[in-house]
Amino acid sequence: MVRDRNFRNESPAPQPTDARGVMIPLGLLIRLSRDKRGIGAIEFAILAPVLLLLYLGALEITVALSVAKRTSRASGTIADIVTQQSSVTKSFLATMPSAASAIFAPFGTTGMTMKITGITIDSSSKATVAWSWAQNGTTPYSAGSAASGVPTDMNTAGSFLVRTELSIPYQMLSFGPDFLPSGTNTITISREYFYRQRTGQSIPCSDC
Repeated sequence: MVRDRNFRNESPAPQPTDARGVMIPLGLLIRLSRDKRGIGAIEFAILAPVLLLLYLGALEITVALSVAKRTSRASGTIADIVTQQSSVTKSFLATMPSAASAIFAPFGTTGMTMKITGITIDSSSKATVAWSWAQNGTTPYSAGSAASGVPTDMNTAGSFLVRTELSIPYQMLSFGPDFLPSGTNTITISREYFYRQRTGQSIPCSDC
């Protein structure tokens, strides 16, 4: 018997198996490795939450800036209205929160606090409280006490200023308050404005 020198006694290559030892056709693995149809879905599943968070973050910043602008506008407008008066009373000042609410629309004003103060600057440029009024009906500053925070360029001897202080709480992530720890999802936006009297030497408040 003559052996063929070209004959090779080779066993077939082992086929891949899964975890249970079941053989998987090699052709199937090759087809699966070349199939790109699911890549787009996987990429979308990864990127969609990130894009959603970016969108919600941009929306939150936009709303917060809008509330901050309305806070500035309301504080300045109220000081402007008061300085146009020759005198004021508590009943007149009590209408100012309603004016602020109109400026804040469509946002609510729950929790808003407001203080309005008349400040006298004497001949030596010393600023003292002439009268003060708070939204809750109290007197936040004692008459005759030193008035702080007066801008240097408005501290003119013999003048009268009206200061408005307005604060409003703003709830961040209002669409999902549970995303942040309790007590950290609310910030307070505050603004302070000074206006000089328009006419006369002062703006007295008869019952403040």
